[in-house]
Amino acid sequence: MRCLFSLIVLLLAINTASAQQVLSPNAEISVLTIGPGASLNDAFGHSGFRIKDRTQGLDVVYGYGQYDFDAPNFYLKFAQGKLNYLISKHNFEDFYRAYVYYNRTVKEQVLNITTEEQQALFNYLQNNYKPENRAYLYDFFYDNCATRIRDVANTALDQNITYNTPEDYQEQTFRTLIQNNLNKNSWGSLGIDIALGSVIDKTATPNEQLFLPENIYRFFSTATLQNGQPLVKQSQVLYTKKEQLGSSNFLLSPLFILSILALLIILITYKDYKKKKRSKLLDGIIFSVTGCIGIVLLLLWFATDHSATANNYNLLWAFALNVFVIQQVLKPTPSKWFLRYLFFLITMLCLLVFHWLTGVQVFAITLTPLLIALAIRYIFLLRYFKNSTTN
Repeated sequence: MRCLFSLIVLLLAINTASAQQVLSPNAEISVLTIGPGASLNDAFGHSGFRIKDRTQGLDVVYGYGQYDFDAPNFYLKFAQGKLNYLISKHNFEDFYRAYVYYNRTVKEQVLNITTEEQQALFNYLQNNYKPENRAYLYDFFYDNCATRIRDVANTALDQNITYNTPEDYQEQTFRTLIQNNLNKNSWGSLGIDIALGSVIDKTATPNEQLFLPENIYRFFSTATLQNGQPLVKQSQVLYTKKEQLGSSNFLLSPLFILSILALLIILITYKDYKKKKRSKLLDGIIFSVTGCIGIVLLLLWFATDHSATANNYNLLWAFALNVFVIQQVLKPTPSKWFLRYLFFLITMLCLLVFHWLTGVQVFAITLTPLLIALAIRYIFLLRYFKNSTTN
């Protein structure tokens, strides 16, 4: 019992010492900026705080935005936007080797702050890393791995930072800032433009642009402290991404595949027009697919906590009610009200063009062939059914 008691006391002492760890005057705190990776999940980079104190043998990286795979109903909460993310802590060497392995650029900015300010920032991170504080509700635009770097620095330094706009700063919308990091003719780019609503087509303020790690790097480079000194005293590139030959295949790209699908719809429509008949299977597929996509978009808008999926005018072409009128499409002669419904769908496509031209929402350029094909098919169906009713 005495040995057990001594062990418990020792462990408590070690834990307490760790929680109250004091940095030496030789310590450095820097911001690490990780370049984009190959997958969509890594396309926007990553940020973290590096705490280095050779005197104490300390070299760790704190970062925000780690998945909590142990969370109950992980995938459901992820889809609903209700999943808590975690602050992470890694040994720097392990952290660095991982990003070198995945061939991602690693840049470092050493902060020009006093020993007291370093300790305040370190204490904040240590407190955040406690089990009861680790989890937080992630938001891609307003509370992610990059915005947390800004917010932690502001809090720890008592709002002592002035962010000056870089010389190459440009006003851009949230959507543009995202798409600058993506190949516009990729499935990831298309998925983002379909899933995210018009709320991301507003212009981001300089402070809001800091949701991107690369912008944290740019704005920290020009930021100053209250005493007029620069926030960053030294910058260096720890690893430069090795350029690799592109492996993209145009034949598998959304523009090519959607163009082929659009061409098939137009060719079948032309044949139907010439033969004065109608391909019910094609209409059944069109109304089923567009209706199902519309239902998903409605769920993202109203049934989740994702702030970026609201006010999504992709619903003007992916109309959820299409699912409920499939029976009319498959009839030889639909009800008279269905003609008004077809006219309504054509009007919705015209409204989509209006929203696009006026900048209310920007739609995926790769959707253009499909939207044209849908318009042609709907106009054909309206004329076909009108003629059938007249005859």
